[in-house]
Amino acid sequence: MDNNEIIKLLNIDFKGELEATMLYTYNAFVIDDCEISRLTEGIAADEMRHMWWLADLITKRGGRPSMEIGKIEYMEEDVKRALKVQIQKETEGIEEYEKHIRLIDDEEVVGVLKHIIDEEKRHRKEFKEKLEKLG
Repeated sequence: MDNNEIIKLLNIDFKGELEATMLYTYNAFVIDDCEISRLTEGIAADEMRHMWWLADLITKRGGRPSMEIGKIEYMEEDVKRALKVQIQKETEGIEEYEKHIRLIDDEEVVGVLKHIIDEEKRHRKEFKEKLEKLG
């Protein structure tokens, strides 16, 4: 796979991290439950760190990170719904990263994507635990 193809896939991943960062940051602002708000805020910071890693991989290969975003479903009043959306966002990210790992033959990129998957799985688990506590 050439660098341009790798850059395209990494920009898909970058877009997902950008959307997650924006969603989680907003939700952290408006969630009344302090424990869930702080968790969401911390995970937003993790997602931003993932953006940095992806941007580094993209620029090293001659590309530029795309700041394009899709539709983001910001939280309204329902904390349970917000957690479900966040869990879904993590699941979609994991699936996308796994797909890209199967396609990309660059050892450095694959290593970073695998590390991000591990963190996304932890995020999903933490969101699920908070949702279960709400009943």
